[in-house]
Amino acid sequence: MELNMTNLKDLKDFYRDYLLEECIPFWMENGLDRKNGGIITCLDRSGKVFSTDKSVWFQGRALWMLSKLFNTMDKKEEWLEAAGGIYNFLMKYCFDKDGRMFFSVTRDGKPLQKRRYMFSETFAVIGCAEYYKACGDGGALGKAREVYSLILDLYRHPEKSTPKINPETRPMKSLAVPMILLSTTQVLREVDPDPFYDQISKELVDIILKDFYKPSDKALFETVGLKGEKIDSPQGRCINPGHSIESSWFIMHEGMARKDNQIIQKALQILDASMELGWDKEYGGLFYFVDIEGKPAEQLEWDMKLWWPHTEALYASLLAHSLTGDEKYRKMHERIYDWSFSHFSDKEYGEWYGYLHRDGSVSNLLKGNMWKGPFHLPRALLLCTRLLENMNT
Repeated sequence: MELNMTNLKDLKDFYRDYLLEECIPFWMENGLDRKNGGIITCLDRSGKVFSTDKSVWFQGRALWMLSKLFNTMDKKEEWLEAAGGIYNFLMKYCFDKDGRMFFSVTRDGKPLQKRRYMFSETFAVIGCAEYYKACGDGGALGKAREVYSLILDLYRHPEKSTPKINPETRPMKSLAVPMILLSTTQVLREVDPDPFYDQISKELVDIILKDFYKPSDKALFETVGLKGEKIDSPQGRCINPGHSIESSWFIMHEGMARKDNQIIQKALQILDASMELGWDKEYGGLFYFVDIEGKPAEQLEWDMKLWWPHTEALYASLLAHSLTGDEKYRKMHERIYDWSFSHFSDKEYGEWYGYLHRDGSVSNLLKGNMWKGPFHLPRALLLCTRLLENMNT
């Protein structure tokens, strides 16, 4: 569809139809494990399974997505039933004896890999919380609260986790942790209202803006020292445009919740800076990684175009336009829309390719793996649809 943001109804209908006709059916028909429960995300272009190992991230993420659809779009029993199968698999197989979670398990739930990061746990929290809202299962909310307490403790006491880099030699912290914890807190707060979550959200936003955002560099840094100091290393110079853009709309949401325009303005600055740094001016699309000083990036895949930064940019730009009415955000959204749907979208089998070369040609025909599944794209489509519904009233 040719984008015309003067007709919000047509744009809303496009996003809704793509979500419900091209995206969700792909995962419902091909990914759901109706024998063992849970969801398989390693799918090729047409939806055939190429590995039965299951990403624990996506048990939580898919649980959230299907529950959110049920709660906000339509009370389809097939969505709630699928969410229930994923929830049961998550509870039965994805937690280790110490309360932490695995990163991957076999099709029938045997543990395969466990990582130091708390991201499996954050996605379990949002999945359980949203599932509770969908079905009223108090056990799901109880589990969300329990796991949230665990990850909050890990965040406050990083020494309890195995560090990736020796903290005595190079003490540093990553944007990914407060960023994802902020989003997790916001989701939990929606279904479990408590001033405690407001306090945590404020703390996390303050840390992101104080320590990771450098207005003088016009960048949200991926890694900084413990007090926010810049680090002269490839990790310290790294900007992840996708993370930065995703962070911008998390912070916009927080500014909206607090009715604090100053926070919203800072979020808009982060969005502007991230799009300027990340957009490939030769081929279009967003780089995966950027070195703030233009030095060689540590990641060899730095110039690839991945699906998820573009989905985050779709929603962040549309949200910015709705909040400000600024023409530049309308043009930003159109640019992202045009590039993304002309390169990632698979008109034959539905859904999006995940990995493109710099010039936009397809690098890999897979539609899902241990990191790509029913989350970033359907979440963006859902959020854009809901936002446009509000903008059109």
